Amino acid sequence: MKKTILAVFAGIASLLAVGCSKSGSDTIKIGSIGPLSGAVAVYGVECKNGIDLAVEEINAAGGVKGQLLEVVAEDDEGNPEKSVSAYKKLVTKDQVKYIIGSLTSGCTQAITQSAQAQKIVQIAPAATAPAITDAGNYIFRACFIDPFQGTVGGKFAADNLGANSAAILYDIGNDYSVGLKENFFKEFERLGGRVIAQESYNTGDKDFNAQITKIKNVNPDVIYLPDYYGTVALIAKQLRAQGIVKPIVGADGWDGLTENAGEEVLNGYYSNHYATDSDSPAVQQFVAAFEKKYSKKPNAFAALGYDSVYLLKDALVKAGTNDSAAVRDALEATDGDYVTGHLTFDEKRNPIKSAVMLEMMRDVNGKLATKYNTTVNP
Repeated sequence: MKKTILAVFAGIASLLAVGCSKSGSDTIKIGSIGPLSGAVAVYGVECKNGIDLAVEEINAAGGVKGQLLEVVAEDDEGNPEKSVSAYKKLVTKDQVKYIIGSLTSGCTQAITQSAQAQKIVQIAPAATAPAITDAGNYIFRACFIDPFQGTVGGKFAADNLGANSAAILYDIGNDYSVGLKENFFKEFERLGGRVIAQESYNTGDKDFNAQITKIKNVNPDVIYLPDYYGTVALIAKQLRAQGIVKPIVGADGWDGLTENAGEEVLNGYYSNHYATDSDSPAVQQFVAAFEKKYSKKPNAFAALGYDSVYLLKDALVKAGTNDSAAVRDALEATDGDYVTGHLTFDEKRNPIKSAVMLEMMRDVNGKLATKYNTTVNP
């Protein structure tokens, strides 16, 4: 009797062990790092929402060759040191082979060398600084880079707004802002325009009136303002308060203004990765699914997070294995249609795809919104 009971328990333990082993093998873990709190949390939260929606859809359709995706999300608060801590936790404790993140360029670059050394496939959804992928061939991004965005802004100001002169107001301590400024300047002047003022400020500044007064005195046709939405809203208020009503042009850091600004950003335009009002079936399907799940329209960070998951999923399917080297090779050969456009990678694993220009406006209910203005091709 005693032997029988022991045999039964042994059999149960064996079945449980097999069950646990099977469950583990049926899950592909994906690490996610982004600012879920802090000054730029709107970026990280929206990106995470897009990631979660994509994973939910893929798992509902059977996963990747029978394996379900599991996201392990970490909050870096937009702080590079915390990005590093999050990365170490994901790789050592959670044993992920794939990481989506971080969001800002500084946080993303803080972990690229480690990811490359440990052969962790890293996809940066929205880090636009050119040097991000320099760490090596395991580092990819879903967004276009700053030189392209700056060029798009310069071209739009000259060709679409008909501006002959421009002023630039930028954060001298922010690589994102400086990179955009430099490339806007080159393209605008290449097209025959003149940059008649370049005024800088420091990260965290709140009073820009001295710089704005200098800009007002030279009376440019357009102001280029390459920064994140919180600072853009502050500067726009002070520009309008001084009576400057000329168009303001910016880049994807403006995403988030619709929830964090007012009429001061009207007559404003910015380059972005996609437009919610596009007639693309992929965009329409994504926007409808996102609105159903979250009861709001998805911004570009949500779309880029969503695309990052599908890029990885497609590479996993093509590779036919969960080996990170094989998945890396498959990802590099990407040639497909996603929410933010048709995408292939160049030799530095930067996407080759179009940008859109969005215009700040009021919708039928008087709420601040954006509308598609034009597409600028690479």
